[in-house]
Amino acid sequence: MGIREIIKESFIEGYASGNLEISSIFICILSTTVIAAYIYMIYKNINKNSFYNRNFNLSLVTIAIVTAAIILTIQFNIVVSLGMVGALSIVRFRTAIKDPMDLAFLFWSISVGIICGAGFTMIAVITSAMLTIVLVIFSMLPESRRALILVVNAASYKEEEEIMQIVNKSCQYARTRARNISKTNLNLAIEVRVQDQKGLIEKLMDLESITTASLVEQSGDAAV
Repeated sequence: MGIREIIKESFIEGYASGNLEISSIFICILSTTVIAAYIYMIYKNINKNSFYNRNFNLSLVTIAIVTAAIILTIQFNIVVSLGMVGALSIVRFRTAIKDPMDLAFLFWSISVGIICGAGFTMIAVITSAMLTIVLVIFSMLPESRRALILVVNAASYKEEEEIMQIVNKSCQYARTRARNISKTNLNLAIEVRVQDQKGLIEKLMDLESITTASLVEQSGDAAV
C-alpha cells in the first residue's frame, strides 16, 4: 500500500463523515431559530435609528440559522468543510454597516449560529440573556444631550463676534466647524449643545444682519 492510499484511508475515509441524526439537526436548527427570533425582538425594541430597517433585522435571523447549518455540516464532513472555506473565501460583502450597534447585533447573530451549530446551545442562551441585561441597563441610563449644528447666514462678515457672544451665552457647548466669509456674506456652521433652541434662534434673528439661522441634528457626538 502506497503513501497515497494510506492517507486516503486514514484521513479522508476516517474523517469524511459521521453519524448525524435528523433529531440532532432539528434540535440545533430549532434552538438557533428561537434565539435568533429573540435577537429579532430585542433589536426591534432597542433600535434607536431614525428609520427602522426590517430587512436588516430579518437578516439577523437568517444569518444565525445559515451559520448554524454551516458549522453543523463542517463538524461531520471534513471534505465539505474544505469546500466551505473555498466558497466563503470568494464571497465579498459590500453592504456598509454605519451604526456600530447594528454591527454588534450582526456579530451576536453570527456567534449564536456558531455556538448552537457546535452544540453548545446553553452557552448561547446564557450569553444572550447577559447581553440583554447589559443593553437594557445601559439604555436606561440618562443620555447626554445630542449636539446640533447651528447654521447662520449673515449679510456682513463683521457680525461674527456678536454672533459668537450670543451662542456662547446661550449654549453649554459651542465649537465652530466651518466658516465661509465674503465681502457681502458670512456663513457659519457651529456645533452646539443647547436647551432653549427656540430662544437661541430668536436672539440671533434679532440681529439686523442675520438672514437665516437654523439648527440641524447630527448623528455623531461632540467631544467636550
